[in-house]
Amino acid sequence: MAGIKQLAGQTVWYGLSGIGAKFLTYILTPYLTYKLSGSSYGDMTLVYSAIPFLSVVFTYGLETGYFRFVQNPELRQDLYDTASVSIIISTIFLTIGLLLLASPIARLVNVGSHPEYIVWSLLIVAFDTLSTLPFAKLRQEGRPVKFAFVRISGVVINISLLYFLLSISPRLAASYPNSVFTVLYNKDFGVAYIILANLVQSVVTFLLLWKEFWSIRWHFNAHVWKKLMIYSLPMLIAGLGGMVNETLDRIMLGWWGIPPPGGDMKLEIGTYGACYKLSILITIFIQAFRMGAEPFFFKQAASENPQKVYARVMKFFVITICAMFLFVVLYLDIWKYFIRNPKMWTGLKVVPILLLANMFLGIYYNLSIWYKITNKTMAGAWITVFGAIITIVMNYVFIPRFSYVASAWATFCCYGSMMLLSYAWGQKEFPIPYATKKLIAYIVLVVLIYFVHRGLTHLWSNSIYSLGLATIFFLAFIFFIFRVEKKEFKKLPIVGRFAN
Repeated sequence: MAGIKQLAGQTVWYGLSGIGAKFLTYILTPYLTYKLSGSSYGDMTLVYSAIPFLSVVFTYGLETGYFRFVQNPELRQDLYDTASVSIIISTIFLTIGLLLLASPIARLVNVGSHPEYIVWSLLIVAFDTLSTLPFAKLRQEGRPVKFAFVRISGVVINISLLYFLLSISPRLAASYPNSVFTVLYNKDFGVAYIILANLVQSVVTFLLLWKEFWSIRWHFNAHVWKKLMIYSLPMLIAGLGGMVNETLDRIMLGWWGIPPPGGDMKLEIGTYGACYKLSILITIFIQAFRMGAEPFFFKQAASENPQKVYARVMKFFVITICAMFLFVVLYLDIWKYFIRNPKMWTGLKVVPILLLANMFLGIYYNLSIWYKITNKTMAGAWITVFGAIITIVMNYVFIPRFSYVASAWATFCCYGSMMLLSYAWGQKEFPIPYATKKLIAYIVLVVLIYFVHRGLTHLWSNSIYSLGLATIFFLAFIFFIFRVEKKEFKKLPIVGRFAN
């Protein structure tokens, strides 16, 4: 239980920094959907769908490989030095090479008239990549406070600069027509300002990690590097497959989508991107959990009975995301105001589908520990490639007919299949005593609660009635969980007091 308490504490810190790091793409959604046209928001969605692919290529699984081998104290410094030298050299060559291909890449992601977006995005990815191992070092050393400080500091600068460029600068340009603000502000530069502000954040973040970055010795151990690559390169395949599943659907909407009569396909893409972000709570929690869980799981592997710890972590994880699912879907009439452009509210129907899909993804991340612990990372690659095939085929077949609704269901089927395949395969290779039937029951229960609430509010469409009913259902679920898991909750700090 002490280990789980430590994981919970670190997850809180990583969660705080995760909220900050996701602030631009999630919390600023109301601001950006208000400031940008639907078409411009679609352009932003496409650019930020391409960046994760570049990030996976630039880091090529080194972060996970670092956590796998850093548990050996004798290897620790050599590992950090070798991995750092490798990633610095590869980042320089990849950045230069891809900068020469900026225009073709821009056309590929449907922003062909703005190749500068790709140039700036490549620089963002380059600085983020150079920050990857210093961040991993902080996580491995159990220093979530500095981790959170660095992440949030960069984001505060990003948000401040973005607000200045989009809100203050136009007013200054109007008040002082002969000043520098007239040159600085251009009403058509909305997406450009967002990317440039992000670039400033990436540079500032890298500078704040200067101490960790320069703690490396310019020493390269070929034997360690070979060992690291054998483990990490399958994670590159898994990462690319994962990005296909997570972000390629927005780009595929641009390739295969058919605009509605009198409509704009970029608006369709922007609508899907904005509604996707309503899975904010689950997404942020999963990100925060992963930050704390990856080094935690590897450390637990050396303990007496790690499988028992992994099973308990899974139980608390599923309970948490089930509560988050209800919190979003039951109060969707409030969450929709998160999107300031009412034209995009037509996409709210996909939110429950995407929430369930992200629940499956979070469970899959928990399950994936089996192939990381057993050094069978190629299994992870095959699982994500399988998911990527489902994503591509379903989007190719159904996008022309159902637009972004097809993308939502493809995401659901993809993550659900990956979760089931990983569970079945993992229980054969590295059995973990998950409370499978109970966890399935919790997921089914929250889905049933959603449908009951939806059915009752359909019979009587009244906002106060809907919110009151939502609150009753949500509190009833929390009370039910406390009763069923009372013994488990009693062992937790703070929460245990309520259980008692």
